[in-house]
Amino acid sequence: MSSKACLPHVFLVSFPGQGHINPMLRLGKKLAAAGLLVTFSTSAQLGSQMKNAGSISGHPTRLGDGFLRFEFFDDGRTDTTPTLTYDKYMVQLQRLGAISLRQILENQMKENRPVSCVIGNPFVPWVIDLADNLGISSAVFWVQSCSVFSVYYHHFRGAVPFPSQTQPNLDVKLPFLPLLKSDEIPSFLTPNDSYQAIGKDILRQFSNLSKPFCILMDTFEELEAEVINDMSKNFPIKAVGPLFKICSEMETKIRGDCMKAADECIEWLDSKPIGSVVYVSFGSVVYLKQDQIDEIAYALHSSGFSFLWVLKPPYVHLGANRHVLPLEVVEEMGERGKVVEWSPQEQVLSHPSLACFLTHCGWNSSVEAMSLGVPMVAFPQWGDQVTNAKFLVDVFGVGLRLSRGANEDRLIQRDEIERCLREAMEGPRAVEIRQNALKQQKAAEKAVADGGSSDRNIKDFIDEIRKR
Repeated sequence: MSSKACLPHVFLVSFPGQGHINPMLRLGKKLAAAGLLVTFSTSAQLGSQMKNAGSISGHPTRLGDGFLRFEFFDDGRTDTTPTLTYDKYMVQLQRLGAISLRQILENQMKENRPVSCVIGNPFVPWVIDLADNLGISSAVFWVQSCSVFSVYYHHFRGAVPFPSQTQPNLDVKLPFLPLLKSDEIPSFLTPNDSYQAIGKDILRQFSNLSKPFCILMDTFEELEAEVINDMSKNFPIKAVGPLFKICSEMETKIRGDCMKAADECIEWLDSKPIGSVVYVSFGSVVYLKQDQIDEIAYALHSSGFSFLWVLKPPYVHLGANRHVLPLEVVEEMGERGKVVEWSPQEQVLSHPSLACFLTHCGWNSSVEAMSLGVPMVAFPQWGDQVTNAKFLVDVFGVGLRLSRGANEDRLIQRDEIERCLREAMEGPRAVEIRQNALKQQKAAEKAVADGGSSDRNIKDFIDEIRKR
């Protein structure tokens, strides 16, 4: 490590979830390529899964002028330990994770690579306190849109009415955002949501945001100019995305996947005509009911379109059965359909055979699709997904809405799904949303190009780290 000792050392701490690991690792790649020593850390359990999936190496890897290494903290979990509820796990994560991470950070000095900056994300707000206690500068990496950041901020301040037990259907009007209906704000903020504890954890971040010297966001100024400018009056925000676009061309096999992606996806896509395939994925966490899976399957079957569908096995703690496709669909789809447990999504979305993306509207998937000019069919479930769907459809004009989220508590029927897919694939509306998607692709490319808004922001951030 002697050749790395002179490099400024940035330590990234990711909440142990696939949707957090991917963007944080992309940030790490970019910082390493710019000449920093970067250590990426998440829980040891997730680190083990990444290694088993062949996503990472056990040794420091040279990227550009810098290096990327991995060191994982103990949160008390293994693949065989009993599953905790979300609330209990978050308490354990902070208690055990903070002890383990403190030791790791203190060891960096002993091993001749003192940390210049710690970067955490919204689900681990205690990381900022830990860095502050150790006298280390800190930054936050916000892994959702700036518009969603604004919603959480205004809810935290309490200056604007939000849906409540007495007014559950209240619409929300915030500066520089469109009117958000009660089911278009992040569902964790709604009065009867099952996962309000997640919203509270995210809101807790805002009481800590006077400590970090910078808040990085995986978005770009051309996409959310007004709200970024507005929030920048209160916070030191730097939009540095889409990081997917920055990192997609890096010559490294290091990935954030906790499952091995199916190798045959690209070969199958190569066999299909240009602009002919529907890609279906609901991310790493969303689990739909089997009857909804059936409706989607029959819709794809009757549509005649080719489709690549990611059906990830459910997490063990859900106690749910693996999804299966109706026998009739399986018997008749032949080579027209491909079902895998996990895909190399970056490569899939950039493949010329792809026509549209049926998505849960997680921010990673949303910004990846927009940065590659892929139209979307919005099928959000909860959290920021419902807000992202609002923007994808009504603001950016790059998609069509199929669902209003899990709180709608409605089975979306096959005829409705097929009709929406056809509208996204064929006819004047398909042309319109594809044109809008291509506009966003050009804007994303401009942002990350040399001298672009995101390129300037990330260079400014790196310069600040070097000064510190």
